[in-house]
Amino acid sequence: MTAATTSASNAAKPAGENLRFYGVWLTGVIMLIVLPLVFSSGGSLTSFSLIGIAIVFALSYNILLGQTGLLSFGHAVHYGLGGFAACHMMNAVVSHGWPIPLPFIPLVGGLGGLVFAMIIGWVMTKRAGTVFAMISLGIGELVASSSLILRSVFGGEAGITTDRTALPRMFGWTFGPQLQVYYLIAFWLVISTVAMYALTRTPLGRISNAVRDNPERVQFIGYDPHVVRYFAYCFAGFFAGIAGGLAAISFEIANSAYLGAIQSGLVLFATFIGGTAYFFGPILGAILVTYLQLGLTDVTSVWQLYFGIIFIGIVMFSPGGIAGLLMMHRPLVRAGSLWSVIPSYLVAIVPTVALACGVILTIETIARYPDGERNPVNLFGVAFNPGSPATWIAAAVLVIGGFFVARLTWMRIADAWDRAATVARDRGHLI
Repeated sequence: MTAATTSASNAAKPAGENLRFYGVWLTGVIMLIVLPLVFSSGGSLTSFSLIGIAIVFALSYNILLGQTGLLSFGHAVHYGLGGFAACHMMNAVVSHGWPIPLPFIPLVGGLGGLVFAMIIGWVMTKRAGTVFAMISLGIGELVASSSLILRSVFGGEAGITTDRTALPRMFGWTFGPQLQVYYLIAFWLVISTVAMYALTRTPLGRISNAVRDNPERVQFIGYDPHVVRYFAYCFAGFFAGIAGGLAAISFEIANSAYLGAIQSGLVLFATFIGGTAYFFGPILGAILVTYLQLGLTDVTSVWQLYFGIIFIGIVMFSPGGIAGLLMMHRPLVRAGSLWSVIPSYLVAIVPTVALACGVILTIETIARYPDGERNPVNLFGVAFNPGSPATWIAAAVLVIGGFFVARLTWMRIADAWDRAATVARDRGHLI
């Protein structure tokens, strides 16, 4: 009787896990379908499209950084070359009258990123660590600077323009309205995300994790770490090219900005801030970074400084990224001890927000100080004059006072966390 019950329980558990797994994917697809119906403005559709492109790009980067342990400073090369390949293909389809509809163009972008990865990847992946990072940075800057010289391929500073509506229609769609472009990007987002997740479950994905953790042990059991890194690099280049092709379709242009260090830096920020240890980490990071980029560029001229502060904060206080921070709470949720930590979180919100406001006020006051009264700092509806001593005093009080009070509340969180973790450990949910 006991054996039968145990067997049934073990069989039911994987079934429940599979149901929950497919439910998460189905929920994501439904959200992609419903979002433009709820937020139907042109600005919202454009933002959702950019976020979808950023997610594909960040997941492709995580094949290198999170799965294989390769830190690249030039991943935008494959993104940009995929965009140029897509633009050239769209123009060729129009000029030659080829029967290739627009939804197949991102695949051409993926092939553009893949071909370049196959050409340079064998040499680049001979070494990992700092050597790979420096080579990727050098090649990235070389291709970016060459894009301004090779005008026949990259179009110089103006780039290559195209017209997505001139391609053959598919299901009667012209892909002129932004809504149709959004659904095209959402389609490729789902396909690419499923493919990259499936890649992590394959033997190649598993052995890539082993190469990341201990390449000597991998070589000892008969695998060549160089070959594994090369295949991972090629897959990353392919999916980055798909993201570049989607960007070319959305903007109907590809230029040198697709290839530059800023683009490589943004995908690095998104992936690391989201968390490289979990598959959904880069998704969270891409959403956050894209949203902040779109929102901050209209508000402040020093938006890149905020990105740097967030990145430093994540590195110092949460190396696992946002995903790692969220997954830390999973054992407490299963043990039912998370509720004992929530009051401490609520207490810490006020001084932490005050500290953040002080930092923002300090940065904006310094940035706008030369303009004086002509460019006041508007913080939560309150206008501050950068040239007024009261503004500097308010910023100092918020930063210093907020820091000391927040530090006390953080210590309270640490104590509450230790007690909750002890309960979870006693109940077998935390090792």
